[in-house]
Amino acid sequence: MRFIGIIPARYASTRFPGKPLALIGGKPMIQRVYEQACQALEEVIVATDDARIYECVKVFGGEVVMTRSDHTCGTDRCLEALNERIPGELSDDIVVINIQGDEPFIRREQIEAIKGCFDDPETDIATLVKPFTEEDGLDALENPNSPKVVFSAVDHHAVLFSRSVIPYMRGIPKEQWLAQHKHYKHIGMYAYRARVLAQITTLPQSPMEIAESLEQLRWLENGYRITVAVTDTASIGIDTPADLDKANEYIKTLK
Repeated sequence: MRFIGIIPARYASTRFPGKPLALIGGKPMIQRVYEQACQALEEVIVATDDARIYECVKVFGGEVVMTRSDHTCGTDRCLEALNERIPGELSDDIVVINIQGDEPFIRREQIEAIKGCFDDPETDIATLVKPFTEEDGLDALENPNSPKVVFSAVDHHAVLFSRSVIPYMRGIPKEQWLAQHKHYKHIGMYAYRARVLAQITTLPQSPMEIAESLEQLRWLENGYRITVAVTDTASIGIDTPADLDKANEYIKTLK
């Protein structure tokens, strides 16, 4: 099995323009993501539509490709980068791991876990989840910006993703939900067989996707098998300048 890590990176961002180039502990964020990914993958590529990001990756010695500026999601950008890397090769033995460009502390074990999903020949797509803990609290569980996942206990195939709390704990006070049942939050890293990646980028939006604004629901509604790997490692994403400040404080604790 050949695993290729692709990091989509855009300069434009409503909440945080230029985010991939923001410094964390003296290094651009995109460099930190790239170096973390290289701990678990022999092939890692940054896919960008911006010359500033392209030059930054070149300076620190990373692999980078320029992609079109009209992509509406990272999945489409990943496919263009894959076609640039290995034109015409859409084998099931090639797996693309879509690594978020704003996850500078992604861990090797998280990537290894998602790679392990493809030991199951029925896996089309893989993703990560993390259990909510009682320490997270009810506010975190009910936060619609943190999608929830339910999956089969038999084969770890995803059943449903939702911004609502799933499963709903009927007859149990909300304050007891986290103590009574293990709920899972979705961590937005995906991996796709190359053939599947090419297929899903052609699919029209589905009803559940439109309702929840979750792209993965389109794949489920079209019959693709999404296998879930469980991690206990917290994900630290950078969405705003305030998150960047927290990241710079956090990195001081790692030295």
